[in-house]
Amino acid sequence: MILKDLLAIAGSPGLYKFIAQGKNAVIVEHLETGKRTSAHAAAKVSSLEDIAIFTETGEVALSDVFDIIFEKEEGEKSIDHKSSPGELKEYFEEILPEYDRDRVYVSDMKKMIQWYNILHSLDLLEKEEKKDEDEAEAKAKAKAKDEAEDKDERQKTKD
Repeated sequence: MILKDLLAIAGSPGLYKFIAQGKNAVIVEHLETGKRTSAHAAAKVSSLEDIAIFTETGEVALSDVFDIIFEKEEGEKSIDHKSSPGELKEYFEEILPEYDRDRVYVSDMKKMIQWYNILHSLDLLEKEEKKDEDEAEAKAKAKAKDEAEDKDERQKTKD
């Protein structure tokens, strides 16, 4: 998943989109309400792109966890983040069986599932490989257009 410019702010519900850097604050926009606000330097702001989940062997990026959930749910919403702790643990064992049970808490699971569902409801779950394919296709089209323009110019200079 592409999580660039998506932020979580400790103590503030929901997710935010980075808008601009101010002198002593970051200007952000709430994804669900669209309300712009500033997160001051003292606020704990985390980029979703930088968040990883502890596993028995290392760490797994949050974007990879979202990819796994997306595939498991076949592009649909995940379970409710308000499910019982037992259900959340069971669900997490299905999607990431090697997660570190000592360092990944139920509260972490709730946040991740809530974030996934927010992004799903706003249709912001975009696969990285799809974006890479789109970029490659756009580059190929631009190259073909440039070649056609060069050919037209050569024809004009011949005439």
